[in-house]
Amino acid sequence: MKSLILSTAAKYLLPMLLLFSAYLLLRGHDMPGGGFTGGLVAAAGFSLHGFAFGMSDAKRLLPARPLRLVGAGLLLVLGSGVFAMMKGDPFLTGTWTTLTLPGPGEWKIGTPLLFDLGVFLVVIGATLAVLLGLGRED
Repeated sequence: MKSLILSTAAKYLLPMLLLFSAYLLLRGHDMPGGGFTGGLVAAAGFSLHGFAFGMSDAKRLLPARPLRLVGAGLLLVLGSGVFAMMKGDPFLTGTWTTLTLPGPGEWKIGTPLLFDLGVFLVVIGATLAVLLGLGRED
């Protein structure tokens, strides 16, 4: 039996939770937050949608299968470490560059952001693999 209150709340909360998870991800490589907390918030949004509309509908909203998200995240984490090694630095040494954009000005981006993005994808994929697996519909 589907709840009207839960389905209405989930419809509006999923976009807000995904936006908040992106904020946590982008804020986290300089301050508290980052890939882990952002990934948990995003996974919570998809889980809420799954509880409200069914797990098959939540799976349909995902850009890829959860285990593929885990694999892509692990490749990003590995790539962020190997990038430093190619420059002659130890594995997982942060490397920064300045990106100049018209309008917003200069942004410093680096391998910690790639690492956080990889952790973000791993946490979303692993959490949703467990939750969507437990909530199978027969």
